[in-house]
Amino acid sequence: MNAPHRQPDHQSRKLRTSILYFSALVWLSNGLLCKVLNLVPRHEQIVARILGNDFSRPLTVLIGLAEIVMAGWIVSGIHSRINVIVQIITVATMNLLEYLLVPDLLLWGKFNSMFAAAFILLVSYNEFVWQKQKA
Repeated sequence: MNAPHRQPDHQSRKLRTSILYFSALVWLSNGLLCKVLNLVPRHEQIVARILGNDFSRPLTVLIGLAEIVMAGWIVSGIHSRINVIVQIITVATMNLLEYLLVPDLLLWGKFNSMFAAAFILLVSYNEFVWQKQKA
């Protein structure tokens, strides 16, 4: 008996969905674990150095909550192109500020920018290139 016929783009859709959930997980883990629950105090130190010590904890929590909202937005699929543009601007801005102002507090120092660039390329390709190929 022959195996059931699969649509040729099944693997592509599966990969695209996996990348979507991976990006949501990145935002969720950074927001919830690193910032809100403060499991990685370095994140609050970065905020303190850039924005000042006085309100670094509440600002870090607010940033973390915004990242959790971003994860939900990604999974929702609502206005996905706008979402990806917001992700790109956010990641690029955060990483540029950190690169210039606090490279000593980054996990991989100035090499963090390579991971940020890879993330930006991944979410961009996933939304704009694969989506365009489907149309």
